[in-house]
Amino acid sequence: MNEVLVIIPTYNESENIIKITKSIFAIHQDINILVVDDNSPDGTSSKVKEVISKFKGKLHLITRESKLGLGTAYLCGFKWAFKKNYKYIISMDADFSHNPSDLSRLYASCKNEENDICIGSRYVKGINVVNWPLQRIILSYFASLYVRIITRMKIMDPTSGFVCYSVTSLQKLNLNNIEFNGYAFQIEMKFKLFLNKLKLKEIPIIFTDRRLGKSKLNSSIIGEAVLGVISMKLKSFFN
Repeated sequence: MNEVLVIIPTYNESENIIKITKSIFAIHQDINILVVDDNSPDGTSSKVKEVISKFKGKLHLITRESKLGLGTAYLCGFKWAFKKNYKYIISMDADFSHNPSDLSRLYASCKNEENDICIGSRYVKGINVVNWPLQRIILSYFASLYVRIITRMKIMDPTSGFVCYSVTSLQKLNLNNIEFNGYAFQIEMKFKLFLNKLKLKEIPIIFTDRRLGKSKLNSSIIGEAVLGVISMKLKSFFN
């Protein structure tokens, strides 16, 4: 799996970042990881630098100058991966909400089943979320329904951040034209790949809410996603 890069964007994830990288490498010794850190004041980058030499070229770090957001962190990672000639890129959270053992399932779906994108889905088979309050489950589930109605994508979990992309699929997009930076970024990526008629698949995962650190979800991120979906759909009529 040297052809696979896992991108983990971070902001104030010092409690999780070493634990998640060690957990990934314990299961997948031949995978590579890129941490894209937004100059976290809690010293996340410093934590990575302390251990980076132990992983013999498999752990990489980009430290950006300020808090520039989730979407631009992934775009930065995508472009870095293109230069390094990886074939598959997996986006993943640092907080263990995405189980490292599922990485091989996402990769296999793209590699062996020739899917362009494989989405780790909370909702493709029921509702598979652990430790979320009921109101957040309802918000997330109906947000996904809202996205499906507006975009006409047959994706049960369009805001999922646990995704395996083939590099060839990403290279069909103009990444400089990606507009959104929060949860709307996750929707926009899937929608633009959908418009390009690429092969998308969802596989069920169990999503577990973070135990350490603080969630980055806030009202502005939710607002961007709600309005962003309408904007994406309207613009698609003219492209």
